[in-house]
Amino acid sequence: MTQISILGCGWLGLPLAKALLNNGFSVKGSTTSASKLGDLETLGVLPFLMALQPNAIDGDCTTFLKGSEILIIDIPPKLRSNNSEDFVGKIQTLIPFIEQSDVQKVLFVSSTSVYGEDNDLVTEETPLNPDSEGGRQLVIVEDLLQKNTHFQTTILRFGGLVGPDRNPVRFLAGKENLPNAKAPINFIHQTDCIGSIKKIIALDCWNEAFNAVSPYHPTRENYYQQKAREWQLVAPTFAPTSSGTGKRISSDKLQSILKYTFVETP
Repeated sequence: MTQISILGCGWLGLPLAKALLNNGFSVKGSTTSASKLGDLETLGVLPFLMALQPNAIDGDCTTFLKGSEILIIDIPPKLRSNNSEDFVGKIQTLIPFIEQSDVQKVLFVSSTSVYGEDNDLVTEETPLNPDSEGGRQLVIVEDLLQKNTHFQTTILRFGGLVGPDRNPVRFLAGKENLPNAKAPINFIHQTDCIGSIKKIIALDCWNEAFNAVSPYHPTRENYYQQKAREWQLVAPTFAPTSSGTGKRISSDKLQSILKYTFVETP
């Protein structure tokens, strides 16, 4: 039975742990919240209370990684914070623990924020040119992990995350004169996040980088107005003129190499 450690059992990591357990894996999972330890244990996950700091790790990281062949890192930086955390420092602190552990393969959950907005069609060959501090730190972390020769790393760059209890329309409801009406959305449903991770593990596909975004790309205006109706919210309105069309992220590589078919419309 292959053992997997999931660093960060939150909105995505918790259902991912459940899916991996159902597929016969043994799972260790970390959380920064003591109140969630029971939830993990109830699922059958071996729980760890652990938090990464730029110069230390609060918790028993050595035991958390012991016996695991695969480590999934799912603790993205606070991308929208004005005072972004030192995410690079956190991963630099983690790496020596990985090097000294049984982990052979790392799956790092990254974000399409590593790409700049000054693109039209974005593929994995598009130069990384982030506009945000969080995106800039993700680029550095991707490089640190992929260049490390102690383990193999695959990068999975998710678009905007949506699910049954999560959609950005909640924060835009009723707002007026929003920009970029004609820009395409680049979202991925929680189900497809989990599905793509499972495919990487099943196919043993490492030393790769994938964009993971649903091939469904309506305009922001059409998407949010439709979602407002579905969620019974006041639809946002958009400025009559739009500043550019925005980028469209391609997941063709993921669909081709992993033979993955997206199953949910965001």
